[in-house]
Amino acid sequence: MREEYDFSKGVKNPYAKKLKKQISINIDGSVIDYFKQQANETGIPYQTLINLYLADCVEKKKKLKLDWVS
Repeated sequence: MREEYDFSKGVKNPYAKKLKKQISINIDGSVIDYFKQQANETGIPYQTLINLYLADCVEKKKKLKLDWVS
């Protein structure tokens, strides 16, 4: 192993902005169960399915519509 390395000609990772971030989030058990069921049917991990769904919402700029009934 070298004592020093020359990174002066290094290139930034072009995918760095697309890297996923780990977070903690509270999700209802029924929602998790739904995505786990979908995961079993599709063979895609449920966390990936949740990410794909949320990414689709971002891409389509979906707005949440809440109707509160009193």
